[in-house]
Amino acid sequence: MEPKGLPDSEALPEALLALGVPFEDVNGLLAAHRRLARDPGLRGGFGEELRAQVAAIGTVGRPSGLRGGWPAGSDGSDYLSALLLVALAPHTRAYHRALGIRPEVSQATLADLGRHLALGRRRGGPGGLHNPAWLTLHFRGELYQLGRLQFQRKRLTGPDAEAAAAAGFGPWTLELHVPAHRGPLSPEACERSFARARGFFARHHPTEPYPTACVFSWLLDPQLADYLPADSNIVRFQRRFAPLGPPGEPEDDNPLRYVFGTADGPLEELPRDTVLQRAIVDHLRAGGHWHVVGGWLPL
Repeated sequence: MEPKGLPDSEALPEALLALGVPFEDVNGLLAAHRRLARDPGLRGGFGEELRAQVAAIGTVGRPSGLRGGWPAGSDGSDYLSALLLVALAPHTRAYHRALGIRPEVSQATLADLGRHLALGRRRGGPGGLHNPAWLTLHFRGELYQLGRLQFQRKRLTGPDAEAAAAAGFGPWTLELHVPAHRGPLSPEACERSFARARGFFARHHPTEPYPTACVFSWLLDPQLADYLPADSNIVRFQRRFAPLGPPGEPEDDNPLRYVFGTADGPLEELPRDTVLQRAIVDHLRAGGHWHVVGGWLPL
């Protein structure tokens, strides 16, 4: 029986390509589709999870993950998570249309599914989607790709909200994310993204005031300025932000995965072709660590 909520097996490849899915993953997704069709229990769980995700569209701050234990780590489970997002996509697009969001914004945002499938392959894992929890933000209407940067609707809580209040701002903020493989992080590209965000959220989410943007990233670690030129894109990106709380615990895997595609393997075997690659590796080999640092700026 064909799984409800998904295109049939003939129409599925076209739906996958519309979400930026690499050709290398199409057959794996078709196999997962066939598995759903022949397994009533799995199909029932899929439908239940889809209904839960549809109900979360438009919300802010709900747990971003899928229900615990779904799918249950059996063969093809990583592709089942990707298929769930494929089934969710028409509901997301309908939500976007109701808000007047242009189709090209929907396309750029939802195509992150394909990018993450490609990243999984680059990092040497089996085919499939290895971080579906993150992508539920895109498909719930909580995060949008606007040019070089991604903007996530967010309401700060705890110490972060206190820091925002001390600076004279409310708890609503746009959390920035900097995806890899979308070109240089140039000041011009960032400024275009910020300009788009100002108009976009005022127009499409007018009841949520977003006077600030924040970011929590290893890209804001001030130690990078010890290795990179003062006029480098990363250092200029750092200068945009005022500090938001102290640095977090060491998270060396973050820059390794972002820059090299993997956090596994000996440091001495990693490429040293760019200033950033050399900075990341040399700092770690000297016994240092990289940290996620928070920052904010007024929009």
